[in-house]
Amino acid sequence: MAKLTLSKANKIIRDALAKGKELGLKPLTVVVLDAGGAMIAMQREDGSSHLRPEIAAGKAFGCIAAGVGSRWLNAQAETRPHFLEGLSNVSGGRIVAVPGGVLVKTKTGEIIGAVGITGDTSDNDETAAVAGIEGAGLTPDTGA
Repeated sequence: MAKLTLSKANKIIRDALAKGKELGLKPLTVVVLDAGGAMIAMQREDGSSHLRPEIAAGKAFGCIAAGVGSRWLNAQAETRPHFLEGLSNVSGGRIVAVPGGVLVKTKTGEIIGAVGITGDTSDNDETAAVAGIEGAGLTPDTGA
């Protein structure tokens, strides 16, 4: 079983924040969780509001909880709100079901963690997450 290391998590964060700078995004907060949902690393850029770590963690946690990227969860919220309400209830309200949460997979498809980003639009948050994951040589899964 592969493992998402602190070194790889920090690389994901660096590359995600670099993508945010490149695109001129608002200040971002990035959270990286392992496959069990435990936080490996988090960074909050200057100017990012104080609740952003919880939002980013909620995006990533939703991915781990459901085994899919948060874009899929967002679609479920729109088409099957009862399902997402139940999922939110059993998770203690920890799931943030909007794009910006991306599964981290190995090249063979094994889920080894998730990244959650918040601070700009959900689509831009997701773009930064994908860039960070790819920069670390891993495979992103947005749930699209």
